Amino acid sequence: MSDFSDADAFDEKSKSQVKRELHALQDLGERLTTLKPDLLERLPLTDALRKALEDAPKHKANVARKRHRQYIGRLMRDQDVDAILALVDQLDASTRQYNERFHALERWRDRLIGGGDNDLEAFVGEYPEADRQHLRALVRQAQQEAAREKPPAASRKIFKYIRELDEAKRGLR
Repeated sequence: MSDFSDADAFDEKSKSQVKRELHALQDLGERLTTLKPDLLERLPLTDALRKALEDAPKHKANVARKRHRQYIGRLMRDQDVDAILALVDQLDASTRQYNERFHALERWRDRLIGGGDNDLEAFVGEYPEADRQHLRALVRQAQQEAAREKPPAASRKIFKYIRELDEAKRGLR
């Protein structure tokens, strides 16, 4: 009788699957090397990985960069990859999460400029740390610029302020 059962066949990963997962960890480590140091401090990383990420720019030769990338990938095995991915995806402009957050902020800006006090109160309800007077002044200024067909400088200021509030709320600042 054989010791092999059908249940065991589905529990084990193939060698190709393991290699794909390890390469994905290396790619994530590569993305981490491009983040600013203050953002890296917010991530739940081990000290060894933090040191390796700091040392990454020092490696200039192609072989050294490849070897260091593999080392970072090895260190990534001991990390909370889901928590790291969640933060990196919010910061990376090429991800769907970043784009959805960006569009939601644009919708808030448009609602504030085109709407009235109800929209302002709804915004302050969602972002209680917002400065009502400052926001109201920016909205008034943006409405005047739109009426005079001037460039939307105040509209950009509103978006920047909203984005800062959102990043502070999410812990990205």
